[in-house]
Amino acid sequence: MSIIVAGRNPEIGEAFAKDIAASFGIDCRFARLDAQALEAADLEVFAPAVVINASGPYQTQDYRLAQACVRAGAHYIDLSDSSAFTEGISALDAEARAAGVLMTSGASSVPSLSSAVVDHYLERFSHLRAVTTVISPGNSFDPGLATARSILGTLGKPIPGFENGHPAPRLGWQGLARQHMPGLGTRWISDCDAPDIALFPKRYAGLESVRVCAALEVGIFHLALWAASGLARIGLLPRPEVLAAPMLAMKRHMHGLGSDRGGMTVTLEGTGHSGHPLAIVWSLVAGAGHGPNIPAIPATIIARKLVSGALLSRGAQPAVGLFALEDFREAVSDLSITDAEHAR
Repeated sequence: MSIIVAGRNPEIGEAFAKDIAASFGIDCRFARLDAQALEAADLEVFAPAVVINASGPYQTQDYRLAQACVRAGAHYIDLSDSSAFTEGISALDAEARAAGVLMTSGASSVPSLSSAVVDHYLERFSHLRAVTTVISPGNSFDPGLATARSILGTLGKPIPGFENGHPAPRLGWQGLARQHMPGLGTRWISDCDAPDIALFPKRYAGLESVRVCAALEVGIFHLALWAASGLARIGLLPRPEVLAAPMLAMKRHMHGLGSDRGGMTVTLEGTGHSGHPLAIVWSLVAGAGHGPNIPAIPATIIARKLVSGALLSRGAQPAVGLFALEDFREAVSDLSITDAEHAR
């Protein structure tokens, strides 16, 4: 197997490729390519079997790269966490099927891993009523400027929501509450956009509520974003993304306040087969700074399945139902990442 690391910065890309080659003893090279200006001919030079698009944020992207992959005969996978982008990939289904490739979006913590968790526990419910997912990175995680701008751009803005069986828009980083996260303690949570909100009601019949939240480890950082979302909501902070650089600098300066422990929870609520209320909390805890690996694991699972021939799905679709929770557990067995089930 050979891997090509593609990007716009040779200095960073070549060093990264050399590190992968040395660490895993595989052929890994760098190619200078721009994901937003790529044509099928650029890919055909390398004849890739699978292309993984990790060049977020996806909120401002189109499907140019995905279509270039299809025309080059390569499977396409991305790590999108954008509701609109991930759901919209289905519009290219006919094109992907005609080319005999899989084009899938959202191969990340949400909706790929979160849906694998729901699929795993679904048979225990006679009626699944609500699913709530909370993602909480350790404070040592550095999101980078582009990601920080993407997050801040949603503050106080309408985002998808689903309550009482109907779409019910929420506001980015509002809905402030406290939640206990097994293995991580109690943290503040706030609403964020994620593909689950649009996809889960279609995938799981009878679902009445879907909520996805983010939770920063350091409470003062979380509350600062919540306060900024309030100012954005009333129009006093029309462009919160301009604060990305100074807020990121402050976070880096105060990195010692938190830890390298992060994780997520998926809470399923409904009725069990006994007729009584049933609630299951699935938790994941990542230590040793391994948390940032989690969003990329689903894409690697899907890519391996495609290369080995174990995954035969073709067409364009969101990345749900493409692997099982056991596949994820096997993929992280060499990392400081564990998961557990809790009754509530």
